[in-house]
Amino acid sequence: MTEPTVELGKVGFIGSGVMGRSMALNVMSAGYPLVVHTRTPSKAADVLQAGASWAPTIADAVADADFVVSIVGFPSDVREVYLAPDGVLAHARPGAVAIDMTTSEPALAQEIAAAAGARGIEALDAPVSGGDVGARDGTLSIMVGGSADAFAAALPLLESMGRTIVLQGPAGSGQHTKMCNQIVIASNMMGVMEALAYARHAGLDPRTVLESIGAGAAGSWSLSNLYPRVVDGDYGPGFFVEHFLKDIHIALAEADAMGLELNGLELAEEMYSQVVELGGARQGTQALYRAIDPDAP
Repeated sequence: MTEPTVELGKVGFIGSGVMGRSMALNVMSAGYPLVVHTRTPSKAADVLQAGASWAPTIADAVADADFVVSIVGFPSDVREVYLAPDGVLAHARPGAVAIDMTTSEPALAQEIAAAAGARGIEALDAPVSGGDVGARDGTLSIMVGGSADAFAAALPLLESMGRTIVLQGPAGSGQHTKMCNQIVIASNMMGVMEALAYARHAGLDPRTVLESIGAGAAGSWSLSNLYPRVVDGDYGPGFFVEHFLKDIHIALAEADAMGLELNGLELAEEMYSQVVELGGARQGTQALYRAIDPDAP
């Protein structure tokens, strides 16, 4: 007997950058009807060619959507997308679930959730980790804040984009968890790039070094995925330096409010600021190597 076809909810997708483009394609591959809006239509070309509908405004993207997914750049962008008069909350229908996957401020996630609830809309903050590779392969780690009911409703959709999907707590908890993620990455990236600089200056073959240390206690995603890019002279973005520096600033502000001093993160802020001064704001986070090794290509 043929199984009945399950009708999947319509998705309004806002943002189509390095991460969003692949995430949107994976949503469509899972069978969700998708309407996309982005400030630069050309960035959505692949998504539109794959069958998505184009929405010239946010209102058009979300008006009859069951789910709204957004992944934009900065907290100011999130605020505009959700809370402006022409934004998501002014035009999404009651009962919709709005999922912001941008790395943003926990307090803003809480503000959006409160404003959404007043309009009968569920809101989740669901930042991701895994870079361009995870976005492409649908293996992202997704850290979620919000209600258990909204999480349950959104879980099948989130599973089209990620592999590890965990509800961390109420609104803002996803963003706090992402700050933990970025704190770990920041210090780890310094170690990865310092190790590469050391290997080169010691006259070692960096790839042979990776064979040994990548399989031991030093192993990490950044070591396995970003170290080889630097060896190849590839500073292309899987995640922009300027966005990572934004995340570091958010984490430091949150830590300061908690009375915490995070020395490793403060050093990472200094080093990534140097990368920006070297013209690397729109390069990938592996461009940290440029601030560590003055002889970097």
